[in-house]
Amino acid sequence: MDSEVAFDKSPYYRVYKSGRIERLLGETTVPPSLTPQNGVVSKDVVYSPERNLSVRVYLPYKVSSDFTVKKLPILIYFHGGGFIIETAFSPTYHTFLTSAVAAANCLAISVDYRRAPEFPIPVPYEDSWDSIKWVFTHITGTGPETWINKHGDFEKVFLAGDSAGGNIAHHLTIRAKEERLCSDDSLIISGMILIHPYFWGKTPIDEFEVRDVIKSQMIEGSWRIASPNSKDGVDDPLINVVGSEDSVLSELGCGKVLVMVAGDDQLYRQGWCYGEKLKKSGWEGEVEVMETKDENHVFHLRDPKSDNARQVVLKLAEFINN
Repeated sequence: MDSEVAFDKSPYYRVYKSGRIERLLGETTVPPSLTPQNGVVSKDVVYSPERNLSVRVYLPYKVSSDFTVKKLPILIYFHGGGFIIETAFSPTYHTFLTSAVAAANCLAISVDYRRAPEFPIPVPYEDSWDSIKWVFTHITGTGPETWINKHGDFEKVFLAGDSAGGNIAHHLTIRAKEERLCSDDSLIISGMILIHPYFWGKTPIDEFEVRDVIKSQMIEGSWRIASPNSKDGVDDPLINVVGSEDSVLSELGCGKVLVMVAGDDQLYRQGWCYGEKLKKSGWEGEVEVMETKDENHVFHLRDPKSDNARQVVLKLAEFINN
């Protein structure tokens, strides 16, 4: 039974009928570095000792080596991978975050969370929420991590993520308002950046959403692996953010939003319609949708040196600093 495949999403992963998962991508890791890479240094810090979970913190080298205290915007980033593959420490995300920090001149915190199917939804959300609460223990400058105490500007906090990480960023930006990380009523999240966010539903979101049957089956099968207890499948409001009546975007707890979509991505219309729904929701912030034509899902991670990938990084940097 252990050799019988229940769900095959090669070249990413396979799940066997025994419940075992074989991850084929995203398991390689690279260490952090205090030697500058692209002008950026990094280190790993434990945020949940009881679960042995860490974040990777990135800082421009010039700031880290300066004896003066310079405050920088804080970017809290959640990696993608369908809640199933990838980590905050993979070469893919280390390269991307290094580039983003170099371009935006910010302090970035890349979050590692436990993954399905061993730890199904809602565990990835809960771990990610714990990471945000840990980051905010530094708001008075007395938290456990020196770089965040010294250089984090808590008036400029941004949540971001790609694919499943974008899904996480959305839900936690809602939760940040609902649960009030600060004692007053002020918004503690300045902005949110969703890159090719992982939103879906059983029926097309509009007349322009053309669905490939095989890709749709892969998306829906992946959600079943990640969230086996979702009685509504991909109509669960956790993934059907755009189409579900239970998804209330007006409660988004930030002042501005950037949604990036790729023209050839199966999730393209979901991201686009998220921006449109947000505009009509009664939410009082500003939303911008950036489309990259003729590109596929997370192209910027697959080919980080391409011109279009550089445009993604530059747009992220502009959004943070504007």
